[in-house]
Amino acid sequence: MYRAGDLAAEEATAPAKADATANPATASSASASRYEFREQHDPDGIGKFYMGREIAHVISVQGADWLERPERENEENPTLLVQALKLKPGDVVADIGAGTGYLSRRLAQQVGENGLVYANDVQQAMLNLLEKKLAEDHLANVKPLLGTTNDAKLPAGAIDLAIMVDVYHEFAEPHEMLQSICRALKPGGRLVFVEYRAEDPAVPIKRDHKMSEAQVRKEAEVHPLEWMQTIKVLPRQHIIVFKRTPEK
Repeated sequence: MYRAGDLAAEEATAPAKADATANPATASSASASRYEFREQHDPDGIGKFYMGREIAHVISVQGADWLERPERENEENPTLLVQALKLKPGDVVADIGAGTGYLSRRLAQQVGENGLVYANDVQQAMLNLLEKKLAEDHLANVKPLLGTTNDAKLPAGAIDLAIMVDVYHEFAEPHEMLQSICRALKPGGRLVFVEYRAEDPAVPIKRDHKMSEAQVRKEAEVHPLEWMQTIKVLPRQHIIVFKRTPEK
């Protein structure tokens, strides 16, 4: 899960992953102009806005037990989610913001011993918990991967499917992260957003931790991503699927 507390250090020290430019100062300026900061904001957000949406606070390692709660199977039906992805043995998958690996472990079973799951997170403490879970489940085809708030650190052109479950709305630098993920996708590779439905007031999740399909598409389609379908089979979330296209 992504940690907003890293934001200041990241922005002070790391070059922005903006559209290609030879001038670092121009790149930094372009990155800064994408975001708006407000003193008056929702307490569940960080006061940073992107394309009209406030970025939410993140789940830290102190919330790890909530990620593994037994009720999650009924509330979110991850078994149905994995089935909807239609993965094949041998696929290479990236679970972005993997946390404790709740989904990564299920994905690993689908891609088989010839496949690979990159379990990405920016909190080393989360990855430490994930590694313990992998050892308990005897899973050798999951690779924990420490990223940053603007770079998933995935190998270029290697990923068949990247998935983000209830984490994209927490990314401190969403534009740069999507650029990073697009670089990692194979041509035609899929990127999947799973978010609580903002359109449904009955979904019992705080506003900043939901996203509408329209908002997801608005943010994704400025990148070389083409909407494929929105799958509406889960109790509280939508599964919004894009494919990697040639650079615009």
